[in-house]
Amino acid sequence: MDKQDVLFVLSVDTEEEWEWSNDFPETDCSVKNIEKLPAFQEFCESLGIKPTYFVDYAVANDTFSSDVLRTFASKKRAEIGAHLHPWCNPPFFGKTDEAKSHVVNLPKDHVKAKLDHLIERLITNIGQAPMSFRSGRWGINGSTLELLVERGFKVDSSVYPFYENTYFSCKNRDSTPYWPSFENADVEGAQRNLMELPITAGFNRSHFKYADNIHTFLAKSPLRLAKPVGLLWHTNILRKLYLSPELTDSTSMKMLVNICLEKQYPVIHMYLHSSSLLDGVTGLLQVDNAYQRICGRMSEVIKHLHAKANVRFCTISEASALLKHKINTHFSD
Repeated sequence: MDKQDVLFVLSVDTEEEWEWSNDFPETDCSVKNIEKLPAFQEFCESLGIKPTYFVDYAVANDTFSSDVLRTFASKKRAEIGAHLHPWCNPPFFGKTDEAKSHVVNLPKDHVKAKLDHLIERLITNIGQAPMSFRSGRWGINGSTLELLVERGFKVDSSVYPFYENTYFSCKNRDSTPYWPSFENADVEGAQRNLMELPITAGFNRSHFKYADNIHTFLAKSPLRLAKPVGLLWHTNILRKLYLSPELTDSTSMKMLVNICLEKQYPVIHMYLHSSSLLDGVTGLLQVDNAYQRICGRMSEVIKHLHAKANVRFCTISEASALLKHKINTHFSD
């Protein structure tokens, strides 16, 4: 049987590092993790990957960090996108709490002001006008999408499939690209100016929506006191999986890739945080030699993907351009 064609995108939330259980940092942010990026970029290139770096204000405003990313962009080895962290992105409108850390909870004029400051820093210090966007801590709404279109953005990647919290829900979205509605960003709309290209997520069962219904029910019902979600995970009966080497081991990621290929997803989208390249700074990947762990997992997944499909590596904007004429057909289970 001929192998199917698939696009591969790697996106990196390129940002300051801090312990995520602490208060949100506003000034004097540490961006030491960017020192890891030259070696990481070289590693990616050895695999054929063209990363997309979603860069936030703390990184764009730092001389060393912006110089590193300017080098990647000027040689067309990577794409520079915009990543809006409300807490460290001026102008400031008071202290950032949990609710205000999510872009979807901010007034439109606050988002507009912060977005314009971020774009200015990316253009001035890195030399790139961003065409792609991801919100800090995920989630997107119609008013922010409208701001992105007005500023020439072509693709958003703020949808986190099968996830919800107090402030937003992506429960109704899988990982297939679509044209989001400005009335409800979670559903397909008529506009054709900005594409939504979510990261790859799913379950170790092929019927993702059915699996998510079970997962959600067990997590919210009185049964949760017995920790059924954890039991199903440890017995491998039902696992929610994200294509991220900082969250998921290579065996599980390869399983997710297999299912996504079976479902004929047109793009495989891996993601991680640049801060995870340092050991123990966020609380997310609590292992020694995190950089080596991440690179090892990525290598295994890419090798596996090559064996299963004809892979075309591209940045997220390149992927959206290639997909533009294909996603009018609805992808479903």
